[in-house]
Amino acid sequence: MASVYSGSHTLSKDDVNYRMHFRMINEQQVEDITIDFFYKPHTITLLTCTVLSLMYFAFTRDDGNPDSNLWVGLILVISFFLVISVLAFPNGPFTRPHPAIWRIVFGLSVLYFLFLVLVIFLNWQQVKQLMYWLDPNLRYAKREADIMDYAVNCHVITWERILSHFDIFAFSHFWGWGMKALLIRSYGLCWTISITWELTELFFMHLLPNFAECWWDQVILDILLCNGGGIWLGMTVCRFLEMRTYHWASIKDIHTTTGKIKRAVLQFTPASWTYVRWLDPKSSLQRVTGVYLFMIIWQLTELNTFFLKHIFIFPASHALSWCRILFIGIITAPTVRQYYAYLTDTQCKRVGTQCWVFGAIAFLEALACIKFGQDLFSKTQILYVILWLLCLAFITFLCLYGMVWFAENYELKHTLHSAGASRGNFFKYCGNIHFYSKKVIVSVQNL
Repeated sequence: MASVYSGSHTLSKDDVNYRMHFRMINEQQVEDITIDFFYKPHTITLLTCTVLSLMYFAFTRDDGNPDSNLWVGLILVISFFLVISVLAFPNGPFTRPHPAIWRIVFGLSVLYFLFLVLVIFLNWQQVKQLMYWLDPNLRYAKREADIMDYAVNCHVITWERILSHFDIFAFSHFWGWGMKALLIRSYGLCWTISITWELTELFFMHLLPNFAECWWDQVILDILLCNGGGIWLGMTVCRFLEMRTYHWASIKDIHTTTGKIKRAVLQFTPASWTYVRWLDPKSSLQRVTGVYLFMIIWQLTELNTFFLKHIFIFPASHALSWCRILFIGIITAPTVRQYYAYLTDTQCKRVGTQCWVFGAIAFLEALACIKFGQDLFSKTQILYVILWLLCLAFITFLCLYGMVWFAENYELKHTLHSAGASRGNFFKYCGNIHFYSKKVIVSVQNL
């Protein structure tokens, strides 16, 4: 077996390939750097600015207000931790708009993970004092379930009542599913998660009253319009990005001001778009189980959103709620990419660091909800939870079976038919078969 000498020991070819594949998802490198200034370390300059700013805040501000001292100290601790994140943490699977952005995102996820560890070791009074210190108005906050009625007079269906449901939350629902489709890039998985989430609401309705909805609200407005419309929009964007040719010119080679501005804006778009195929006809049991686990963790993350605001009593419009949703959405992007690579690439033997931290955050949030919501979870009906897991497993199995059947009976035949009709040449027709097969193999095995 071929080997490579590294330091004081010899690495086998498999070890080299393993490290290379893991680095591709955990420490993606920027190719074809044209403006070197933005990608050089500048560590001495950063250290100088950090020390000078710390001296400024330490000796120029009035430290007579204890609350202000804590706030400024906390903000500076977070800021300097993010500076270290830029220097030390991995890039992750993305390089646009800049790897430093994704290092900061990973640093924020580590901070949130450590914050959850701290919260778990506090008691209820300490948690409430911490929340009141963050926002004194939370002393007067109430749950939506305590001031609103749900699933009332469902037989009364009027245009006024239907239109009243198209509010900012409906738009966020629609937009959120558009973003989820961009992350998952699979009609089958998106629709399965959408339907299973509505079942999740039904099975956990005895714990969270705001899960109670009229049938027309749940089926027509949620599943078909908001979820379905968002999935269609996201998948349409995915198809556009898949068919697009990615050829990036250096901003130095663009001589017009308009062209330079356009190129700078395009820096915030993907450098490329990967063909995604979660399953194929020869998927192993481990891969199928991995997809099922992916859907379970996705449902758990969604559940955490509602349990957190119900147990710790803050409204959905509060900054604690929407900031967490935005933050989870951002860290989900590299997490899904790393998990997909781990699931589909046989040479990638472990998940990326962002994926690991995301999984830890999901379970720590659930653990915090269980610890501080014992009164709520004491009302749990175990039968409902078991039925929920069984239904989720059954629907997931149907989804996976449908995706494999679709790949076997439609995608390849459709591609071959299009190739034969457009060329009409036998040799080119066979060449297209080879190209399609090669595309599938490369997409599934080398992502």
